[in-house]
Amino acid sequence: MAKFDSEERMKVALVGGETMLGKEIAEVLENRAPGTTLVSFAATGEGNFGEADGEAVYIEPLEPRTIQGTRAVLLAGSPDGARKAYETSQASGGQPVIIDCTGHLEHQPEARILAPLLSDFELGQSWVLVVAHPAASALAITLVRLGRYKKIRQAIAHVFEPASELGKRGITELQQQTTSLLSFKALDKQVFDAQLSFNLLSQLGEEAVVKLSAVEGRIERDVAAILSSDQTVRAIPLPSVRVIAAPVFHGYSISLWVEFEGGIDAQEIGEALASAQVEVRGRNEEPPNNVDAANQSGLIAGDIRLDRNNPHASWLWMAADNLRLTADAAADILNKLGRSRSENA
Repeated sequence: MAKFDSEERMKVALVGGETMLGKEIAEVLENRAPGTTLVSFAATGEGNFGEADGEAVYIEPLEPRTIQGTRAVLLAGSPDGARKAYETSQASGGQPVIIDCTGHLEHQPEARILAPLLSDFELGQSWVLVVAHPAASALAITLVRLGRYKKIRQAIAHVFEPASELGKRGITELQQQTTSLLSFKALDKQVFDAQLSFNLLSQLGEEAVVKLSAVEGRIERDVAAILSSDQTVRAIPLPSVRVIAAPVFHGYSISLWVEFEGGIDAQEIGEALASAQVEVRGRNEEPPNNVDAANQSGLIAGDIRLDRNNPHASWLWMAADNLRLTADAAADILNKLGRSRSENA
């Protein structure tokens, strides 16, 4: 993976540096973009007190003066923080560039969906760059590689969403529910508004902070945007997607069913998927799981089975680190920004 030239430094703002996603992004950038000067802001973009090296520090608000000279603003915080960053950059003619890692700005007219995991991309067409939903990136790269193997007739995906997609509060509530169930105590349901621990949910409670149907919609939109933006990809039907809340702390798991036009072979499917972005596990290897995918780039695919009732269809099981997929994508975009700056200097 490309890195910035050690002599170059690019100032980058990170809105939501205290969030799980923000910390993941900072860690990835430290390893992949050591020439980046990262300035963190609170998730809301407002002035706030935080902690650095065990000491209380005041975090400046996100304002034109505090991001002066910044090349890009990375969004890993709340909708309010995203809105403030958008309005600040918009007032300055689209400078600095916004890299939205949350999807909060996906509906803005300038937004452009990017999935660096799948293919190269060009900058300059927009100043609002939205990192595709991690499950959408995983589905898109899988379908594209399978589509090069044989034409796809239809696909169905069950996406198992981890608690970490709702940040630290999701992790904390799942942990509390598990502990309370084992202790016969009342459950905390402020985030999911339902019992997630020891359970699978096709819908969260009415008072949940998100709706799984909204997540499904975003995944479907992002897959459509990714596939339509790549002119080298032949027609691939959009997959039917269902998101299920799973009682796991971290990592997506995806059960994908694909029907092709013509006969298929499980080994050939694995060979078609294998790439720098996709680790394929064979029949004699341990199937993919979200624990193994933790802190790993790309995705893991395996347990490839031909459908016993349809000789043209196959099942696949995939796993990926949701936070790492997004952080890697942000690093790829920043690397490209850094290279374009050097070329134009």
